[in-house]
Amino acid sequence: MRRMAVGNNTIVTEFILLGLTNQTELQTPLFILFLGIYLVSMVGNLILILLIWVSSQLHTPMYYFLSNLSFIDLCYSSVITPKMLENFVSEKNIISYPGCMAQFFFFLFFVIAEVYMLTTMAYDRYVAICRPLLYNITMVPWFCSLLVAGGYIMGGTGAIAHTSCLARLSFCGDNVIHHYFCDILPLLKLSCSSTYINKLLVMIVGGFNLLATTLLIWISYTFILLNILHMIHSAKGRSKAFSTCGSHLASVAILYGSIIFMYCQPASTSNITEQKVSSVIYTIVIPMLNPWIYSLRNKDVKDALRKIRKDWRVFWFKQHH
Repeated sequence: MRRMAVGNNTIVTEFILLGLTNQTELQTPLFILFLGIYLVSMVGNLILILLIWVSSQLHTPMYYFLSNLSFIDLCYSSVITPKMLENFVSEKNIISYPGCMAQFFFFLFFVIAEVYMLTTMAYDRYVAICRPLLYNITMVPWFCSLLVAGGYIMGGTGAIAHTSCLARLSFCGDNVIHHYFCDILPLLKLSCSSTYINKLLVMIVGGFNLLATTLLIWISYTFILLNILHMIHSAKGRSKAFSTCGSHLASVAILYGSIIFMYCQPASTSNITEQKVSSVIYTIVIPMLNPWIYSLRNKDVKDALRKIRKDWRVFWFKQHH
């Protein structure tokens, strides 16, 4: 464990990530499992991004937001998973202090951006179902770009605030992080200086982001539900309206449920194993699930994929005959 001597203390210059488990017999199976999940996540999100980009029928606000969601999933999964995979095959998974701060910054940036992107998608569904005549007027390209940019700005603001405050702390004792990545709570436990401001920031910034996005999503879907029940009387029409929202609600429920379980339970009842399992859900599993949730439940995506397959077969036939 490399440390820099300062006076009578030593300042940590690198950390050891303890990983998911220290049971050697589980290292290889877990490596194969999470490598498979990561590859599926990368392929699924890349396919969805490319499909939306090349298919003119998917050039709508909803799919513009979905492509950004896939980009965010692809990025923040790549911030976490490769380092975790390294832990399964190396004797000690060491990460430098700057590397730890960088991982924490980008993880936080993309997670905050994701919750705001899901909120933007909820608003898009609200306008589409509750204000259909105003949809093309409201969801114009510049406004959609502004909503997306706002999500990234909120992500950057939150990440800068937390990372700058974390960088001010002194780490001069134990440098073993009881986690598989550099997250805020395990890092605060290692600090030998006051973490009061950091914990206050977690409550204020984290609470605001969680409360604001949750409130906006629930308001949007409350109006959507009331509109469907009062304005759409046919079973087929209601089924179609609910299907357009079901995939989004599934993503929201899984993400918010795992985040709330991780960060909103009392410290006295928190369990390291449970925290790791919860973290795996929102850092690794959700980026894999999102493209499949949206593509398997979405008729437009299926139709666009069939059209591309058909066009490719026609192109291949012309090239070989």
